[in-house]
Amino acid sequence: MPKKTSRKGPGLPAPEPARKAISPIVWGAVVVIVVGLGGLALWRSTPSGTTSAVSPTSASIETQKSAEPDPAIVAKAEAAAKLGPHKQATLPPIPFQGAPPRPRDVVTAAYQFAAEHPEVLSYVPCFCGCERAGHTGNSDCFVKSRAENGDVIDWDEHGVECAVCIDVANRSRQMHSSGASVGDIRAAIDKEFGPLSSVHTPTPHPPGHVQQ
Repeated sequence: MPKKTSRKGPGLPAPEPARKAISPIVWGAVVVIVVGLGGLALWRSTPSGTTSAVSPTSASIETQKSAEPDPAIVAKAEAAAKLGPHKQATLPPIPFQGAPPRPRDVVTAAYQFAAEHPEVLSYVPCFCGCERAGHTGNSDCFVKSRAENGDVIDWDEHGVECAVCIDVANRSRQMHSSGASVGDIRAAIDKEFGPLSSVHTPTPHPPGHVQQ
C-alpha cells in the first residue's frame, strides 16, 4: 500500500523565540553601578578638603560687612545731632488724621521731642518697617525737613499713625528726662523693641559706642 505523503500547505510562519525579559535585579545592579561611577568621578573632581558651603570665616566676614554702617547714613545722623538740643518758638501744627493710636497729648509729646532732640532720636532706630520708606532713624518718623538753623519746616505724617514710632520716641523722651545718655537710651530701645520685630531702620550707633 503506497505511503501517504503529507503536504504542508501555506500557513503562519513559525513564531520567533520569545526574548528573555531583563530581570529587575539586573536593572537595579546597572543603576547602582552608574550612580557609583558618577559619584566617584565627582569626588575625584573636587579638591580634597573643600566643600561648596561657605566657610565659617567667610560667613563671619560677610556678617561684619553687612553690620557696618553706611557712611552716608552716619553723616546724616551726625549733621542732625549737631542741631540739637534745639528749642523752637513755634512748631508747625501736627498733622492729625482721625483718631491716632495713642492719646493726642502723647503723640504731641513725641513730635515735640523729635523736634527738640535730633541728637537723641537720630541715633535711635525704629522697628515698624519704615526703613522701606527711606527712614534711617526714629527722628525721620516725625520730622520731614528742617531749616539750616534746626527749626522744623515740615512734619512726617507717618508718626501720627504709627504706635511703634510713638512708643519708641516717648520711651526715649522718658529716659532722656531721667538723665540717661544717648548710648544708654539706644541700648534700652534695642533691648525693649528689638525682640518684637525682625526689621529696624539702619540707624548708626552714637559716637563712642563699642561694638559688642
